[in-house]
Amino acid sequence: MSQFFMNEKSELVNEAIEGALITTPFHNLSRLAAGEGIRVVVRNDWDKRKVALISGGGSGHEPAHVGFVGKGMLTAAVCGDVFASPSVDAVLSAIINVTGEAGCLLIVKNYTGDRLNFGLAAEKARALGYKVELAIVKDDIALPDNPQPRGLAGTVLIHKLAGYYAEQGASLEEVTQRAQQAIADTASIGLAFATCHIPGEPQDNRVAEGESELGMGIHGEPGVTTLKTQNSREIVQIMMEKLAEKVPNEKQALLLINNLGGFSMLESGVLAREALRSPLANRLSHLVGPATLVSSLDMKGFSLTTLLLDQERLRALQAPVEASGWQPLQQLATPSTVKGEEIKRPPQAQPSANAAVQRVVDNVCQTLVDLESELNKLDAKVGDGDTGSTFAAGARKILQASQQQALPFNEPARLLTLVGEQLAVVMGGSSGVLMSIMFTAAGQQLEEGQPLPQALMAGLERMKHYGGARIGDRTLIDALEPALQALVEGKGLSEAATAARQGAESTASMSAAKAGRSSYLNQESLNGVKDPGAYAVERVFAALN
Repeated sequence: MSQFFMNEKSELVNEAIEGALITTPFHNLSRLAAGEGIRVVVRNDWDKRKVALISGGGSGHEPAHVGFVGKGMLTAAVCGDVFASPSVDAVLSAIINVTGEAGCLLIVKNYTGDRLNFGLAAEKARALGYKVELAIVKDDIALPDNPQPRGLAGTVLIHKLAGYYAEQGASLEEVTQRAQQAIADTASIGLAFATCHIPGEPQDNRVAEGESELGMGIHGEPGVTTLKTQNSREIVQIMMEKLAEKVPNEKQALLLINNLGGFSMLESGVLAREALRSPLANRLSHLVGPATLVSSLDMKGFSLTTLLLDQERLRALQAPVEASGWQPLQQLATPSTVKGEEIKRPPQAQPSANAAVQRVVDNVCQTLVDLESELNKLDAKVGDGDTGSTFAAGARKILQASQQQALPFNEPARLLTLVGEQLAVVMGGSSGVLMSIMFTAAGQQLEEGQPLPQALMAGLERMKHYGGARIGDRTLIDALEPALQALVEGKGLSEAATAARQGAESTASMSAAKAGRSSYLNQESLNGVKDPGAYAVERVFAALN
């Protein structure tokens, strides 16, 4: 069964509606009390002298449709169960409670259940003397030969346009005509990497890893074709080419970028970039989104919609509304850059020779390179398995510079500073920054005349200051600080190596980690395992001894 955040499935829609009413910023929505099983949300500031606009359908497409009820958009939304059309009685209840002499327009996505239930409700309302028209949105172009194109995110644009004219006091005939014209000029196409998870139902994982499905429906129904890619550029090119066929060269259009529910903001940014760099971008003047407007629960995908524009439509779409789900239009503009001042770096130190110093540097670096696999295996037990690769990356960079005779071996202060700069570039995560802080600070201390052990200890103190770890926190500091302290006290490398080994061994019996990725683990995962960073320090000092 799919996991879903809910109490009881039978109350899911009711509770979601209540949440929407509580959180709307305009405080302009109410639930219609018109009998059991009637789930209708209405404007509580409604003026029956104007044309009423009603939409709805199955739930699971939030913010559609409740999110578009409000001044300037819908008068009422009729909510069915998840992906199930509301009943005829529910639609009829909405009609008779919000419709005055000006009449009512039903805006419906082109699905059989919605057409039938809304259509029959319209017929019953007419028989009761109400003026009712029906506008069926069919903007899906993924299946070009389909005699009944589906209604997708373009439906929201019809809500907005019709809502504008209704708010202006236009007649039912004009509002309906404007809606029908806009429907004819709207085109949408969707794509998903994975289908949605329906509450309480088994997951459908028909889309293979690395593939995507073009034209997947907003109820998870299969699309027109499976693409053997998830590459952003390739996918958007295919979709924008299809949309371009619906936008004549001499016309301008808006683009609506709709999140189907499971697309991250990071991916949405890439999507917008690719769409607005496509050839069709020359015919696009305005954008809506990226945003979630008509979702499909948590579907990992998106849809793109175009609507042909003229000044009249643009004015209608830009008019302010009081509906929480609507996203205002933004005019497209070319991204700009602002000239900034580049960081002034000190002149690169000139290479210089010192065979003894070079041997120490090479020995340390080669030790870390040789430890890569062993440290990764150790880190996999207590971290994310990359300590060896991280240290080896930094060591290889320094070793390469050493072999090319590109380091100032005879100027220790400049050497430490240069090592610090290089480690910040090539070592990933926090390790590179922390090592860079230590060596940079140590280089500054050497420059000021401090002996090497004291300079390294001062660098360690700065690393502790910014990193937050201390002795006993189960990090490399447990091995490094005792070893450096031994050197500061005038002891030799043998004593320093012993101190490093004892410090590393102590980490295996520490009750808990208080810093680094190990701090996220429970005690059982850490028992008897040395900290990888501390073990690396132990081995480096052993190699120097």
